[in-house]
Amino acid sequence: MGEIKVPELAESISEGTVAQWLKQVGDFVEKGDYIVELETDKVNVEITAEDSGVLTELLAGEGDTVQVGETIARLAADGQAPAPKAEVKEEVKVEEPVQQKEAKEEVPQKQWLIASPAARKAARERGIKLDEVPTADPLGRVRKHDIDSFASQKTAEQKADAKAQSARQSKPVPSPTVSENSDKPVERVRMSRRRQTIANRLVEVQQTAAMLTTFNEVDMTAVMELRKRRKDKFFEQHDVKLGFMSFFTKAVVAALKKYPLLNAEIQGNELVIKKFYDIGIAVSAPDGLVVPVVRDADRKTFAGIEGSILELGKKARDNKLALGDLQGGTFTITNGGVFGSLMSTPILNGPQVGILGMHKIQTRPVAIDEDRIENRPMMYIALSYDHRIVDGKEAVGFLVTVKELLEDPETLLLEG
Repeated sequence: MGEIKVPELAESISEGTVAQWLKQVGDFVEKGDYIVELETDKVNVEITAEDSGVLTELLAGEGDTVQVGETIARLAADGQAPAPKAEVKEEVKVEEPVQQKEAKEEVPQKQWLIASPAARKAARERGIKLDEVPTADPLGRVRKHDIDSFASQKTAEQKADAKAQSARQSKPVPSPTVSENSDKPVERVRMSRRRQTIANRLVEVQQTAAMLTTFNEVDMTAVMELRKRRKDKFFEQHDVKLGFMSFFTKAVVAALKKYPLLNAEIQGNELVIKKFYDIGIAVSAPDGLVVPVVRDADRKTFAGIEGSILELGKKARDNKLALGDLQGGTFTITNGGVFGSLMSTPILNGPQVGILGMHKIQTRPVAIDEDRIENRPMMYIALSYDHRIVDGKEAVGFLVTVKELLEDPETLLLEG
């Protein structure tokens, strides 16, 4: 009998949540096959089988929290699943609770099979029929949180009925407030582990860092004209599009070299000033914001940066990022402009002490000199920084440097 255990995930990760079982009881599993997907604080991890055999038992249900080293499933070696004894099967039938037998008889076989083990157990304990439970899963799988939500709804309805009955039998009572009115439609959705981690880290940063934000604006005319002239040949040569992110990454690296405290972090009573430039690029993924890292951005060409961003973005959307893709960034760039944001105050990605926010390019009238006004493509940029180690003078100087380099993009070739 083989066991499937939660492997070592990363130094800072000791547990995960079962996102979905990729194999079910009775399936034959080859060595190296993916069996289960775990959701951790940072990425999803697919666990593979170390032996071949038939999956005989799932010891954790979807949505359950499991620890590193914990056994979560069992395999019958050599592909031989243990045959159940007839007398044991009969004994189970005799001792099976009435509610469980009724549920099995009345629920269609397909519906029963696609409910997670934790959901089946919760349904049996509460006397709930699985075919009555609504689920938002696109494949129709019933999970434990669906059971919990359904049970809570039924409990609320029963309380409301009892309250109404009591009200009819006694003197009239004041109408309930909106928050107490169970007739109002609501939907309860369990926060994913990653969303909980994002929420906790953002709150932690705001509570521990002295965060300030300074703003400036960039005339994007020169960058846009350069991209227009070079984009076709750039794509022919490098098989990747020339975007804005490579310009901003190059400008940020040059500004970090000039203002190194923005490429640092606080460790106890020491400053760790980093002499490398691993730039995090915030990406919107299906389960929430992630920040994969472009390694050694100072050593990469424009094409190298664009290629790295393209690859990391695809991995994020496909939920294929590895822990190594997310760790060790020194500074972060986030682009709310792709969603239409005109201005924002980005929150630090701790323990980093600086983050640059890009925004929507918008044509606005700009005074060229005392006599001329022209419509120019303008972008607001924002730098949030930790005022504990970065003074306002350095923060403003950093942002001005980024602005000047973007308005004269040819200098990025020299600065890079």
